[in-house]
Amino acid sequence: MDSRADPSDEAQGLRLVRAFLLLPPDKRAEVIAFVEDLVRAHAQPDEGQKISPLPDR
Repeated sequence: MDSRADPSDEAQGLRLVRAFLLLPPDKRAEVIAFVEDLVRAHAQPDEGQKISPLPDR
């Protein structure tokens, strides 16, 4: 973890992970599917814009 992270943010993250792990497997699968849908929706380029390749490092 980032040593500069706010301790309350770190604690919240740990609580979320613990809550996720306490879910039954079918509910965990629902959460994963929901998050994957959010990521896909967020990764979509705006209309009329093309996805540009990442620049070389």
